Amino acid sequence: MSTRRASRSSQPSSVAGMSDEQISDLLSKLRQLIPQLRTNHTDKVSASKLLQETCNYIRSLHREVDDLSDQLSQLLASTDRDSDQAAIIRSLLL
Repeated sequence: MSTRRASRSSQPSSVAGMSDEQISDLLSKLRQLIPQLRTNHTDKVSASKLLQETCNYIRSLHREVDDLSDQLSQLLASTDRDSDQAAIIRSLLL
C-alpha cells in the first residue's frame, strides 16, 4: 500500500467534518454542473476524473468570459462614448 493511500485510509472523512455519504452527494451535484458529464448518466466517473473535468470546465468559462469582455471592449470602442449603448456596455464591463 502506498504512503499516500495509507495516510488517506487511516483518517476517516468524518475527521474533516464530512461523511463519505456527504462527499458522495457533493460529487454527484458537481457532476450535474459539468455539461460534458451531465449528459453521460450511465457511466460512473471517478472523483479524480470529475475534479479534472471541473477544472477544465472552469478554465473554459474563464476563456469565454475573457473573449466576451474583449468583444464588449471592441464594441465600446466603435460606439459613440456618450450614447446610451456605450453606457450599457460600460456597465457590463464593470
